[in-house]
Amino acid sequence: MTKKIKLNFPHPPARPDQAPDFSVIDIPEAGIVDVPPPDLKAADSHDYAEGMIRVLDDQGDAVGPWADYIADLGDTALLQGLRDMLKMRAVDKRLLNAQRQGKTSFYLQCTGEEAIGCGFQRQLEQNDMNFPTYRQQPLLIAADYPLQDLMGQIYSNDCDPLQGRQLPIMHSARDYGFFSISGNLGTQFVQAVGWAMGCALRGTGKIAAGWIGDGATASNDFNSALLSASVYQPPVVLNIVNNQWAISTYTGVASGQSKTYAERVLGYGIPALRVDGNDYLAVIAVSRWAIERARNGYGPIAIEWFTYRAAPHSTSDDPSAYRPKDEAQAWPLGDPVERLKAHMIRRGIWTEERHTQAEAELLDEVMAVQKEVEKHGTFVNPQPISPAEIFRGVYAGMPEHLRRQRQEMGY
Repeated sequence: MTKKIKLNFPHPPARPDQAPDFSVIDIPEAGIVDVPPPDLKAADSHDYAEGMIRVLDDQGDAVGPWADYIADLGDTALLQGLRDMLKMRAVDKRLLNAQRQGKTSFYLQCTGEEAIGCGFQRQLEQNDMNFPTYRQQPLLIAADYPLQDLMGQIYSNDCDPLQGRQLPIMHSARDYGFFSISGNLGTQFVQAVGWAMGCALRGTGKIAAGWIGDGATASNDFNSALLSASVYQPPVVLNIVNNQWAISTYTGVASGQSKTYAERVLGYGIPALRVDGNDYLAVIAVSRWAIERARNGYGPIAIEWFTYRAAPHSTSDDPSAYRPKDEAQAWPLGDPVERLKAHMIRRGIWTEERHTQAEAELLDEVMAVQKEVEKHGTFVNPQPISPAEIFRGVYAGMPEHLRRQRQEMGY
């Protein structure tokens, strides 16, 4: 008897009128995955791609081989990581408020994903290059990018180092290892592979890191980049941030029948690992291992960071239309800030009182910078950049027809 043909339509764990349900997610115990050798091959990485590397257990202790791998991680590094994440949260809070007040046009929060960018960036060297998509502001925060420049780009006033040439949140900071963001999804992987190939040809000793979300794995560029990386073996780390949701689409639409995104990479002959992205110590450990692997000539490596987008996709999004309002609170891997805080308290280097104080101090720091940036213009109090800026920074020597146009404008 012929089976009736029917289409499959992936469904999210719960609809807005239902209780959050993450029961289908298999979360292994912390500390049970070993540290692979640096010459790990795709054929030997199935357990790493289908499992999940975790360091912090439910009590907040660091356990297992990956904890031993970063046993030299001192208290200062943990304190820095927590401050990076708290600063990112303060920036998110203030810039979201600014958008809601009509002072800016657009913003994207990264709430719940801070550990990934903050931890990864702290393992890079000067002149390594990230090829980020949006929601990777933590890379800038952990690179000590000036807050005035970061905020000025959102307000598009004369504090914007790009002088309005990019949409808000599409930063560009070459000196801080942050390539110009492309709004087209998936391009970051192709660009990162190309940059890494150039590094290898020039013998610079530097690496590239590509960043995309889970939805962008459905793009053609994802596959093109993987094929090129597989063929040429450049020093590149390809990061897939699986935060469960596109703007309104559940991750199952992009994943297909694959168990994990890391698993999909293996078919190209590239090894891959899957990591608890809300575990700061796991992020530090795997980032260090992957970056050292790429820098030492073992070829490309892919990482799936398993996390959850706690905030709306952007200020243009209302997630209550497609998922339960309290779904973020039910996320089984918890909050990265709270988990690192708990570990540091158990370690005896932090307290609830110091945490509250640090939150307040960082919020004050961010607010002070924000007030100064807003003096240079907001949507409520606009101070337009001179139109002459459109002629600058385009040509090394300005063509005569543009020179005439500028003169006709009175500049």
